[in-house]
Amino acid sequence: MRRREQEPSIPSIENAFAKLKAMLRAKAERSIEGLWNTVGEIVNIFTAQECENYFAACGYDPD
Repeated sequence: MRRREQEPSIPSIENAFAKLKAMLRAKAERSIEGLWNTVGEIVNIFTAQECENYFAACGYDPD
């Protein structure tokens, strides 16, 4: 994955983190083990295409 010459759009990747944080808050896990299990479940919700779109919006070329 190479980055295009222009500056990345930071708010674009922030959308991915906002989605992740919202899902973590909804689960409200309070133990470290529970938190890691929840993160493991949540990452499967993000599709490959969605992740590719986040990177593309930040100025990264998938090729």
